[in-house]
Amino acid sequence: MRKAFNGDRLKKARIYRGLTVSELAEKVSQQRQTLSMYEINKSNPPETVAAEIACELHFPLKFFYQDSNQKQESTVYFRSLLTTNKKYRSEQTIKMQFLSDVYDMLQDYIEFPEFDFNSIQKGLSPEEAARDLREAWGLGDGPVDNLVSVVEQHGIIVTSYNTRTDDIDAFSELLLNNFSSTFLIAYSNNKTSAARIHFDIAHELGHICLHEWSDNIEDISREDFKTREQEANDFAASFLLPKDSFMADLQTIPLNLLGFKHLKKKWKVSMAAMIRRSKELGFIDAEVYQNLIRTMQRRGLRKEEPLDDVLLTAEPSLLKTAVLLLLQEEVFTPKEFMDELDVNYNLAIEPEEVEFLLDLPNNTLAKSKIIQLNPKLQLK
Repeated sequence: MRKAFNGDRLKKARIYRGLTVSELAEKVSQQRQTLSMYEINKSNPPETVAAEIACELHFPLKFFYQDSNQKQESTVYFRSLLTTNKKYRSEQTIKMQFLSDVYDMLQDYIEFPEFDFNSIQKGLSPEEAARDLREAWGLGDGPVDNLVSVVEQHGIIVTSYNTRTDDIDAFSELLLNNFSSTFLIAYSNNKTSAARIHFDIAHELGHICLHEWSDNIEDISREDFKTREQEANDFAASFLLPKDSFMADLQTIPLNLLGFKHLKKKWKVSMAAMIRRSKELGFIDAEVYQNLIRTMQRRGLRKEEPLDDVLLTAEPSLLKTAVLLLLQEEVFTPKEFMDELDVNYNLAIEPEEVEFLLDLPNNTLAKSKIIQLNPKLQLK
């Protein structure tokens, strides 16, 4: 006997596809009020209507009759919270909830690096917190060539994502389950330059090290949010450009755009961020800073800097490698993997959706073909 229709699943699938209630209602020839009643479980759709909804949203019908996965909620820090439509933020949040469900399954089979919460000491300034994290992670005081890999090695999940808006740069979330907790950092696929990706990830590390995760970010004041964003930016600059070693390099260059372009090759940090850091450290005054920024603006370098198309960083690989390891070691066939996710983790979604969420090669799960990789993770 089929379970009752789950309105929460309908709401999540709709948001996942970026649709409003009115937009979906029109597509399935239903009244908006009727669809709203389905979402709050005040009414159950006939199975023919449920099937039409499932077809329109490209989710298996079974998905809408599964129990929701109950998890403790935490805040999500969006870098563009003040300018991004809530609709787009909600869409990414739902996608990360599904990714979290996949991660729960993977954790039962794979030995992931663990995030050390004791490496974070609260109450520090951004500069102090950045210094302490570098020390805890053994990074020394030089450039970080591949921050994506460093963060993953210390138990933080990193993923890149597609979005229908360029307003969301990155976001971070605390993933909570019954056995362990870790953080997720996601950044937009519209960025390919290491300088931009590294600063986004370091910014989210700032939230992880400095800020509370029990707050609902939607409820804090605009001023408080701006303060937290500035602190995260200060952390990122301090983490990527340690004071003493960066100032030593500043003494070796002419303080013009050509000089900062030279340093960008070494530090993999944007020229704009290095110029700003130089002012904050008192190495250049406000007038020199303004002249440099105006010159960048005049030359059209604020949106795309020199070397942005040259300095690259590795893509996230932790979750991708975990799936490929399970397939290569024949723990699961692709079909068995999806069946396990469906039956034991209440997530009946199409294989293509898992490939999308984890940025897996096409047809990794949708067909029997296994993509070869050299995994470093260990099975439990």
